[in-house]
Amino acid sequence: MKFFISGPPGVGKTTTFLKVIELLREDGLRIGGFICPEVRAGGRRIGFKIVDLMSGEEGWLAKLCEGGEPRIGRYCVNVEAATAVGVNSIKKAVENSDLIAIDEIGPMELSVPQLRSAIYDVLRSDRVLLAVIHWKLKDTILKSLSGRWELFSVSLSNRDWIHKDLYFKIRDSLY
Repeated sequence: MKFFISGPPGVGKTTTFLKVIELLREDGLRIGGFICPEVRAGGRRIGFKIVDLMSGEEGWLAKLCEGGEPRIGRYCVNVEAATAVGVNSIKKAVENSDLIAIDEIGPMELSVPQLRSAIYDVLRSDRVLLAVIHWKLKDTILKSLSGRWELFSVSLSNRDWIHKDLYFKIRDSLY
């Protein structure tokens, strides 16, 4: 079963994701995968890290740039770090976790060929997945799925409690 979180920018998708992971870890579940938190300096977003949920290893997914490839908006993606941290975190999650968790499946992550391949391998697998999915890619990715999945749309009106619904559904699918 695949569980997806989506919604407009800034609504609380990552917060929901992290709350669900915290509750599942309290149950003793092993969760692997990665998160991509934004990095700010002086109140301004300067990039995104990519962090392995099991080991804590991290690298720069993308930074503000003047040039470079691949480029997503104002950011240049660090293919080397995305591959080293992202791909390895997914491999470890497939081998050693109860749940694979990815925050997020978005343009930056999918611009790195090896990381895109690893993400799509998980999407095609029978493993339980929790993923934040970029709102512009939601329809494309969901149409490509053949197995069972459920979408949780985070909004201002449900963001304070939707994590509980998601937690119970994931927990029930794992037991």
